[in-house]
Amino acid sequence: MSVAAPAISFSPGAKLRRAFADSGVMAWRYLMHYIRQPDLLFFSTVQPIMFVLLFNYVFGGAIGQSLVPGVDYADFLIPGILIQTVAFASSTPAVSMAKDKQEGIADRFRSLPMARSAVLSGRVLADTVYMAYTVLLLILIGFVIGFRFQGSFGEAALGFLLAVLFGVALLWISILIGLSVKNVETAQLAGFIWLFPLTFASSAFVPVETLPEGLRQFAEWNPVTIFVDAVRGLWLGPVDYQDIWLSIAWAVALTVIFAPLGVWKYRRA
Repeated sequence: MSVAAPAISFSPGAKLRRAFADSGVMAWRYLMHYIRQPDLLFFSTVQPIMFVLLFNYVFGGAIGQSLVPGVDYADFLIPGILIQTVAFASSTPAVSMAKDKQEGIADRFRSLPMARSAVLSGRVLADTVYMAYTVLLLILIGFVIGFRFQGSFGEAALGFLLAVLFGVALLWISILIGLSVKNVETAQLAGFIWLFPLTFASSAFVPVETLPEGLRQFAEWNPVTIFVDAVRGLWLGPVDYQDIWLSIAWAVALTVIFAPLGVWKYRRA
């Protein structure tokens, strides 16, 4: 006669510790992809550098003439291209989640004795680390081309956190897209193409006052513009606290809407 193994129950505190530990393991798994694929890390590093150099030295002379006298285009550019790069980096989970689903890895994760939340939380944690690296890299490149902080250290740090916060909020949209499409090829397009109108129809590269009617109104309410203006104010001045609070509100709203949808889609995938 066989005896069934007794079910193991965990206290709420033990479950929380287990979820954190499993999330850390999954985050390390995702980060190891960059270490084991150095070409991926190389090209994901080269891309933002190319954007900075192209916009500053190719378009900077023309666009710089529309700025307020005394404002250097390199200073104007770095906060904008920083938010754009973070937005583009947030599309990575779409491909990763679609690949895991297509190859059956997501089903293997479900069969393991691990917290269900660890897959998504580990993905978000790993990409948050990568975004922080990207932000620091762009700030370094900015210093090379002449960018300088005009505010205090606290304001610079807050601008850094806002940029990363924006990317984390967009990650949940990317996760939802990756779990909704049928294959990796579709995820590569669907996770990336919607970011172009958001990032370019904004104040990231040009003052919104120079845009035509209709597009200007869209750019003014575009969350990319709000985050760019908030970071630009913190780093260059003057600080606009309304933009800061609106940025936080946008990040919270996007997370509240798309994080539950992503979790729901993962459970059904």
